[in-house]
Amino acid sequence: MAFPTSPSADTLPAADPAAPGATPAFSPLYQQIKGLILQSLQAGEWKPGEAIPSEMELAARFRVSQGTVRKAIDELAAENLVVRRQGKGTFVSTHAEQHVRYRFLKLVPDSGAPEDQPAERKVLECRRVRASAEVARALQLRTGDAVVQVRRTLSFSGRPTILEDIWLPGNTFKGLTAEQMAGHQGPTYALFELAFGVRMVRAEEKIRAVAADEQQAALLATRTGAPLLSVERLAYTYNDVPMELRRGLYRTDSHHYRNDLS
Repeated sequence: MAFPTSPSADTLPAADPAAPGATPAFSPLYQQIKGLILQSLQAGEWKPGEAIPSEMELAARFRVSQGTVRKAIDELAAENLVVRRQGKGTFVSTHAEQHVRYRFLKLVPDSGAPEDQPAERKVLECRRVRASAEVARALQLRTGDAVVQVRRTLSFSGRPTILEDIWLPGNTFKGLTAEQMAGHQGPTYALFELAFGVRMVRAEEKIRAVAADEQQAALLATRTGAPLLSVERLAYTYNDVPMELRRGLYRTDSHHYRNDLS
């Protein structure tokens, strides 16, 4: 794919600033290259875990300097979209990798690391339903569109700790079954990559304290009215396309929510 360049400019002129919805007068060239690489990632040109072309090859492809490509890849690496491996190249990040598999799991045991207590997952239901107005709005669908709804519990050391309700776009996740969800041994997001070609790249969460109702208490083996941490997550794939709405209720008598801020 050819990319227009100027012999001495590091930026490209954008739209007329007087035009409606115009962007700033100049857009950094490396940001343009980053956008093109993101397009290829979204299109599935390079799958999770696969190597992307070298900086030299990408520089030739887009007709820019290696330094420009390197800066674009640096940003993608900082956003956990790609990972550099010394002497091997740059690879599309995958949730199957050990160092990122717990990136989206913030509930950790009071003693030990998350990997010391692997979750035991029990899928209570997995069915296709029509999206409510609230779910449709979150996933940028129309009310009544098909979604896959999953309810499951996650237990640690035999103790039910998390109750989750998950909604996924029906067309994208067509064919997802309870057996698939229960049988996959790795992270759920790795299953989404392998089986449906969807990579979650970022998420937003809302957290509040709630009291367990009778049904929730029964599923979490606690008492009605017990304090729980409610975590609502909206996860996105490339280009900020929402792909999952997840509502979790967490017991915190033996676990805590941890977030590293930087």
